[in-house]
Amino acid sequence: MSMMDRRKILQGIAAGTIGLPLALRLLGGEGHAQSTASSVSGERFDWKMVTTWPPGFPILGEGCQMLADMCREMSGGRLNITVYGGGELVPALEAFDAVRQGAAEVGSGAAYYWAGKLPAAQFFAGFPFGLNAQQMNAWLLAGGGMELWRELYATVGLLPFAGGNTGVQMGGWFNREINSVDDFRGLKMRMPGLGGRVLERLGGTPVLLPGGEIYTGLERGILDATEWVGPYHDYIMGFHEIAKYYYYPGWHEPGTNFEFFVNLEKYRELPSDLQRIFAVATHYINVYTLSAFEAKNAEYLAKLKEVPTLSIRPYPAELLDLARRVSVEVMDEYAESDATTRKVYDSIQRFQQLAKPWNAITEQWFYDGLRT
Repeated sequence: MSMMDRRKILQGIAAGTIGLPLALRLLGGEGHAQSTASSVSGERFDWKMVTTWPPGFPILGEGCQMLADMCREMSGGRLNITVYGGGELVPALEAFDAVRQGAAEVGSGAAYYWAGKLPAAQFFAGFPFGLNAQQMNAWLLAGGGMELWRELYATVGLLPFAGGNTGVQMGGWFNREINSVDDFRGLKMRMPGLGGRVLERLGGTPVLLPGGEIYTGLERGILDATEWVGPYHDYIMGFHEIAKYYYYPGWHEPGTNFEFFVNLEKYRELPSDLQRIFAVATHYINVYTLSAFEAKNAEYLAKLKEVPTLSIRPYPAELLDLARRVSVEVMDEYAESDATTRKVYDSIQRFQQLAKPWNAITEQWFYDGLRT
């Protein structure tokens, strides 16, 4: 479509001569895969959603159920999704394969869980010292990231949708003080993705455990330390009961993106209106999830500050400086995994460099100004 055609359509919306639904179709809607079905039909589609989250897990599991409820209500019951928490239908970390193989139609998780199958997937969840939540959404939805994500997942028969973000995470829970990088040596810490690789370079041992197994891992000594998300989830998971130190910031995950991944063949079987309903519902959950994390983390940080046995501390500056340098090395090496991983990393690096000057005179300046 030419720029002139787009301008005419937008002028038509403003003048009221072209309705928004028609305009969206003419402009080409995001998340609208080619459908072989008619645009509207009375056929009912019963889908299963498998997730990596414990059943009913606050915000993340709740968001999955909210998505299912929205799709059911907006479709008049024609798109009915039943949600299964991790372990209810398949083990948490097998959700990706379950959807890819057709055992379920849709899944929810974080892309770095599948990096062993698709190395480039890592960058669609986040990476150390990478994009924050606002920048991640900007890259995905307006900076070319979503096209690369779909291209990658299409190779295994899936279609991805952004499904929320944690915002900047906390650094982790420890039972020893972290005064220097030496305190990471020999440390068994739950830390997935590229953050885990950086931890390994710093002398620690990364361990990958789903959320439902972390408390037990700490309690039984399988883990010496863990990161999870932030004050809200960390509090309700009880980490303050078995750890003495809570460090910040989460350099390993400055804005972790979640996802819904759909079996591409099943998605194409949906009539176009149900495809649109599903896509719009994921957009809502994407916004809701980050908003809920921001509100709840603020509330529960105050609660954690009242725990008398807990010390909340910043990481030493020299440790963060070293972690940043090591992260650059790790990511440059990781980007050589394959041509697609290199392509995705180059795209996200270009966007990060483009965003920095704008961030410096807006967000960063604003917060620096508040401290003076």
